[in-house]
Amino acid sequence: MRTTLSIALPIAAFVALAALSPSRAHAHCDGLDGPVVTSAREALRTRDVSLALVWVQPPAEAEVRTAFTRTLAVRRLNAAARDLADTFFFETLVRLHRAGEGAPYTGLKPAGRDLGPAIPAADRALATGDPNALVRLLTDAIADGAREHFQRAMSLRRYPSSDLAAGRRYIEAYVVFIHYVEGLYVAAHGAADGHAAEVAHGAHHEPGEE
Repeated sequence: MRTTLSIALPIAAFVALAALSPSRAHAHCDGLDGPVVTSAREALRTRDVSLALVWVQPPAEAEVRTAFTRTLAVRRLNAAARDLADTFFFETLVRLHRAGEGAPYTGLKPAGRDLGPAIPAADRALATGDPNALVRLLTDAIADGAREHFQRAMSLRRYPSSDLAAGRRYIEAYVVFIHYVEGLYVAAHGAADGHAAEVAHGAHHEPGEE
């Protein structure tokens, strides 16, 4: 069913990306109040570059060390030089961290942005050592999403075989529902390839597809 497959491809890719939520995660790491810059500040305060090095891949270590040494030297001059040097180091570390994830560097983002509920909840879970609130948040969100997509598909499931428009509306809802469920399942199991790649490429068979 080629028409269905053409619908499935973009939806599958969108669901896989949405399930993994990389845009918000990258925004979190780009922020002036995010974990990368927080570690950079602490590295400068303690003069311990290892606190920053954990955020980059081994090939980037030399550049981070050089930037760290230069920043420490310049920030001693005066307050203005300190601010400029610190920003240079933050930008260097964030840029190299993102490069290690295969993401482009788009500049440091301001502190205090709305990151949604999931990322702050994940940080709180790590800070407190208690994942229960995070698990409840994710469980409720997944349950609500699954029910919503399920009800949409069910409401369109029965249609006259002669009504092609109605049939296509059902197929579209079916595709969204199935790939939502499958994308979440794959993401929950941490798959980085294999079946996850099949989902991203629309490998799931739709009803009537051979």
